[in-house]
Amino acid sequence: MQTTFTEAQLADPGTARANEILRACVHCGFCTATCPTYQVLGDELDSPRGRIYLIKDMLENERVPDAKTVKHIDRCLSCLACMTTCPSGVHYMHLVDHAREYIEKRYDRPWSDRALRWMLARILPYPTRFRLALLGAKIGRPFKRLMPDARLRAMLDMAPKTIPPVSRNDDPQSFAPEGARKKRVALMTGCAQKALNTDINDATIRLLRRLGCEVVVAEGAGCCGALTHHMGKTAESHATAAKNIRAWAREMDGEGLDAIVINTSGCGTTVKDYGHMFRGEALAADAARVSGIAMDVSELLVQLIETGNAPTGNEARDRVAGTDAAPGKGVFAPPAEMGDGMRVAYHAACSLQHGQQIKTYPKDLLKAAGFEVVEPADSHLCCGSAGTYNLMQPEISAKLKARKVRTLEARKPDVIAAGNIGCMMQIGGGTEVPIVHTVELLDWATGGPKPPALSRGADRRPEVPILR
Repeated sequence: MQTTFTEAQLADPGTARANEILRACVHCGFCTATCPTYQVLGDELDSPRGRIYLIKDMLENERVPDAKTVKHIDRCLSCLACMTTCPSGVHYMHLVDHAREYIEKRYDRPWSDRALRWMLARILPYPTRFRLALLGAKIGRPFKRLMPDARLRAMLDMAPKTIPPVSRNDDPQSFAPEGARKKRVALMTGCAQKALNTDINDATIRLLRRLGCEVVVAEGAGCCGALTHHMGKTAESHATAAKNIRAWAREMDGEGLDAIVINTSGCGTTVKDYGHMFRGEALAADAARVSGIAMDVSELLVQLIETGNAPTGNEARDRVAGTDAAPGKGVFAPPAEMGDGMRVAYHAACSLQHGQQIKTYPKDLLKAAGFEVVEPADSHLCCGSAGTYNLMQPEISAKLKARKVRTLEARKPDVIAAGNIGCMMQIGGGTEVPIVHTVELLDWATGGPKPPALSRGADRRPEVPILR
């Protein structure tokens, strides 16, 4: 794509990066085939190609964003399916993030939009505030019909019926490995996840300890910054990200870290991009170091467990139980309660399959553990969660959610597994099929407790010894 930025405009690093991305686009339109909003709305301006034209015009002419441009960019999920499809390697994520920052600085949104975005930015990244908000939503749910804004009604709908107790495992501390230490890793415990589902971090800690990892929850680490980053609130997102960078850099410079492990894939995509976000800033070197060892939990697990070409069903059960010299021998011990290859419908979170390009690891691990793994039709399409998207664009999100639930249920699974808390909350609100994090199933298959979502009344918080 030809661009006409001036030398003065290109002196800005964000604009210079946007120019690189725009010039890589060849207008082919392959991205429209995999864009969820284009599939739902059928409008060219609600496709990546259409948004690229809008962004180019806005940036080149240094326009004050108009309502039409903002509407179509706001409708973007940032699912990044377009980046998987693009044959030219257009880095759409960096482009749309820059456009959102530009809009945030120059566009005067209606007061209701400003209020909603302010509230989300002040609540979701802070677990204690989020818990209080969830309690308020639980109280307010009976009055949902009185709410004048569909987005407020969506917030009440998304609130879980029960709020899990606070987990002490989220506090800064170290957890000793079982047996000889193979790796020392920092676990990112996140923000919203600590309020919505504490079982995920607990299962991750148990599983990694069992596989020989010392697990560190670093002092000062918290929200990754993704929620505010995707709103264009760069100062806020960088402030929270900087806390993580400093916290993990201290651990790296102290006893050292082999990996920074992230079990919320939306956070993982952002942390892996810290090097880009902080380029040219004082924290650039440490940000690059952090991004360099950031890993989704499934990436680390495949290092600890060689899954190979794992089969499914009885053959997998026999192999992982040790009846054959197979990868994973001695690691998995599927409980009898799991049955003959429990059927797991795997939902691939967009931030994992498109943002991080991790497609097979979770499925390979589940198969090696003895689960029968199935996938829904159009597994590349977003479920409609996308961080705060389901709260700010509830109508489009609801359509994507209904389609995703329908395709998952069509596989008749015993359980749905995913690697991102946002997807779990979104899908779980539309189906009676239990939904759990992938690590919960792997923890169960290696000697941990049955995932609480599969067993009401089970002990939700097994003790985890602390390394002193």
